[in-house]
Amino acid sequence: MAVLLEFSMTPLGEGESVSQYVARSLDIIEASGLDYRLHAMGTVIEGEWDEVFDVVRRCHEAMSADCDRVTCSIKIDSRKGATGRLTSKVKSVEQKLGRTLKSTEGS
Repeated sequence: MAVLLEFSMTPLGEGESVSQYVARSLDIIEASGLDYRLHAMGTVIEGEWDEVFDVVRRCHEAMSADCDRVTCSIKIDSRKGATGRLTSKVKSVEQKLGRTLKSTEGS
């Protein structure tokens, strides 16, 4: 089943800026070959159920390696037979509005 999975993972007790940990997760996400979009509050990954959860598991393992506490929020949108929704969902709204919106598309 095709899945859009949005997640935000943060180490607790590691200070105000956690971008070094986010960067580590993005290396894992990019290496997976799955389509994704990073935004200011998390990352959206598109793929099959097992693929996207495997990426999240690997990100969690990498962060847990040197962080004693990790929090993760996950939101899932699954749809049978649908692919390319990472971009098509945004384009559908833009088409209905007749204009381009600010988004992470193309960045």
